Order: sequence, then structure tokens, then C-alpha cells
Amino acid sequence: MKRNKKIIYKNFIQKEFFNFKNNKKINKKFFDILNNITFNLDSSKSAINSLSNKFRFNFKIKDLNRFKKFNSVVIIGMGGSILGAEAIYFFLKKKIKKDFIFLNNIDEDELQRIKSKQKLSKILFIIISKSGNTIETLSNIRALKIIKKRSKNIIIISEKKQNPLYLLSRKMEIFHIEHKSYIGGRYSVLSEVGMVPAYLMGINILKLRKNLLNHFKARNRNYLKDSSSKLASILQRKKLNNLIFFNYVPQLNKFLYWNQQLIAESLGKKGKGFLPVISSAPRDHHSLLQLYLDGPKDKLFYVFSSDTNNKSLNRIKIAQKNAFLKVLKKKRIPFREFKIGDINEQALGELFSYFILETIIVGKLTNINPFDQPAVEDVKVYTKNILS
Repeated sequence: MKRNKKIIYKNFIQKEFFNFKNNKKINKKFFDILNNITFNLDSSKSAINSLSNKFRFNFKIKDLNRFKKFNSVVIIGMGGSILGAEAIYFFLKKKIKKDFIFLNNIDEDELQRIKSKQKLSKILFIIISKSGNTIETLSNIRALKIIKKRSKNIIIISEKKQNPLYLLSRKMEIFHIEHKSYIGGRYSVLSEVGMVPAYLMGINILKLRKNLLNHFKARNRNYLKDSSSKLASILQRKKLNNLIFFNYVPQLNKFLYWNQQLIAESLGKKGKGFLPVISSAPRDHHSLLQLYLDGPKDKLFYVFSSDTNNKSLNRIKIAQKNAFLKVLKKKRIPFREFKIGDINEQALGELFSYFILETIIVGKLTNINPFDQPAVEDVKVYTKNILS
């Protein structure tokens, strides 16, 4: 039986970029936060209850099986409602035999492409909005004109409240799955929001959820503590403002967009925050590397790689990555390394849970609420006022 390779996590952040005046106090605060998260994890009031082994879905597998016959699937949503499913699809695409389209913007050309693809009745539409009133999502389903009485090719996922999507599902007798009210969009990938699409992709969702608690375990806490504490200090000092996701693993690209939203929306508050930038390697060796290595020293690099095979092209990428890391060390540019052992469900689930956990702890260490998004809500309110 093949044993899964572990993900390797490493930090190379020099002391000048963080400042621990009272290491004991920081350590105590970290463990207080982690213990509080652990204690409340199984609670239905926890925003990250979906990481728990006791988490219960608001759907039954047998109810989803009727939708497995569809080979073309369109997911309609915005932000956290769709980024997680997109990350799953592109990371595990080699295992997936179906065609998935992700409608995550107002894009008239994409809408036309979907309409001309085949009969819309032959396509499964998964419509996701926590609030049930996301204006872009409602606009897209209206433009597609897919809502019909007792439609057998639509799944709606939203809160079970007086909102347009839930009321529409009731009125038109369309299959509805409740979005848990206590789980926010960017933390929802391991709940119904990500797991319903993953199951219909043919992915083993039990495997995807297998390694979610790895970093709660004692032997992995030291890395989590070291990383969270350093990131919190960097965030407070505002010396490094940009996180560059320097990615040598094409399958991870959409995961990094999911991670971008997670970090930006969770920590971008009170005049603080990181700007996460996705940078594809080795392509960007030939466009951005000069700036990265010789420009402003305001960046922390997250370097993602994989050595899953020994093919010549991958050997070239590994050599380029190792050369890049050597120069970062030589120039004392801070970076973190994430080496993916296997491209499989367990690895992706572990990555989801790690970054969720780390982001929340960094927020708590810096007295930032990692769960709200007040500025985004302002824009939503103004948009509705302008359109009304």
C-alpha cells in the first residue's frame, strides 16, 4: 500500500523582520487561542466547525446521487461560495471525468458560451450564496433563464432564511441545501459549499477531510506557533506588506486564489493587512524576478513546489526553485517553503485546514476579528442603493 508523502513546511524569516519583546507572553497567548479554538471546534456555533470530525452535513449522499448523471456542471457563486470548489477541481482535475465551469463574475461572453454549449436542461447548475441575495449570482441565474418549476438540474445552497434564493427554491420546488449560518463564505470550503461540488466531481470527500486536524496535534504545533507568531509580529510592524505566492505547482493555482481571499478579507483591517499576490513560476523568473530580488524589501515569499515525479521538465523546475531559494537566502529576503508530497485529496484538505487555522490565529494575536468584512459590506449597501 502506497504511503502518502507529507507536506513539508519551512520558515526562513530573519529576526530583523519580526520583534518578540516578550516571547513567553506571545507563547501563552498562542496556546490560549489554540486551546479555545480546539475546545469550541465541535460546537455548532464555531465558524470553523467544518474542521471537526463531528461535523454533520446538511445533505444526504443518497439525495445527491440523482445528480451524478450530469457530465456538465456549472457552479454559480462569488468569493468564498465558489473559490474552494474551483480549487478542488483544478488540484484534482486528473481524477475528474466531468466538465465543470465556474461562473464567478458578471461576464457576458461566458454566459453566452454556456448558453451555446448544449441544451441547458442537460447541464447541472449549482447555485451558491450564503446570504441568498448576492447580486452577481442572482443576475447570472436571471440572465441564463434556468429557473423553472420543479427543475431537476438545479441545486441551491443558501441560508434557510427569508432571502431570494431560499424563497425561490420553495416557490419553484427546487432542491435546496441549507448553508450553515455560523460558517462564513471564506471558511466554508469544507462544509456543504465545497463538499457538494466535490462529491459530484467524483472526489472522495472522506479522504479530502482526512488530514484536517493534523496541525492541532502536539507534534505539529511548534511550526504553527512559530509561523503564527512571526506573521502576527510582521503584521503589527507593517514592514512587510506583500505576500508573494511564488508557485511552481500549476495544480495549486486556484487554491492560491482561495487563499488570497482568506488572508486579504480576514486580516485586512484597522490599517493593517497583507496583499497576497499569485505569481506563476518559472514564468515569472523572466518578468518579475528582477523586482522581487532587487526591488523594495517589503515582500514575504511563500514558495510552493512539488517533487511528485522525476520527469525532465519537473527536474528543471526543481533546479530553478532551488536556485531561487539560494538567492533569497543570500539577499536575506524572508520566505516560507511549502513542498507538496502528493497531489491528492489528503494533501489538499490539509492545506485548506492549515491556512484557515493559521489565518485565524494571526488575526487573534493582533486583535483583528478574522471573521467579519465591514468594508465589503459598505460597498454592497452602496451598490444596492445606487441600483434601487
